[in-house]
Amino acid sequence: MKRRKALSLTAAMFGGAIVGAEMFLSGCTREKDTFVFFSHNDVRLLDEIGETILPETANSPGAKAAQIGNFMRVMVRDCYSQEEANAFFKGLHEIQKIAKKDYGKSFVELSSADKTELLTELDTAAKSAGDGHYFTMMKQLTIWGYFTSEPGMTKALRFNPIPGRFDGCVPYDNKAASA
Repeated sequence: MKRRKALSLTAAMFGGAIVGAEMFLSGCTREKDTFVFFSHNDVRLLDEIGETILPETANSPGAKAAQIGNFMRVMVRDCYSQEEANAFFKGLHEIQKIAKKDYGKSFVELSSADKTELLTELDTAAKSAGDGHYFTMMKQLTIWGYFTSEPGMTKALRFNPIPGRFDGCVPYDNKAASA
């Protein structure tokens, strides 16, 4: 299955609950009246945020392996409304400001514990703010992008097509079925 098809099916499955999903379902055909530019450092920062949300474990690769920063950049640029894209972009830089103010370093330079602490605080704030919060968008895109990527689908997801064993050669006994 191609990634675009998997993304489309996932968006349909969530019923458009992901921010920007309605644009993706319509083929990302919004008018490009303004452009949001993500630099290489922005993509790197998105990779770090994604990796903090879905870190690498012994059993599965993290969000960086799925190139989540590039995924988020494309989705925000091509599928989000201008208002959503602006909120996302401002939020990305807000995370840097918070990291500098509270920890004296950029987000990328923080320890894993500090990154987790900062994002946990943002997650708490986002839950009380509602769906339009920039961190909610980042978290949704991280999860969506990761589990529709090759590393997410092949190494992180555990798929059991049939619970138990299938034995197709068992004779059908009508008497047992009616008892």
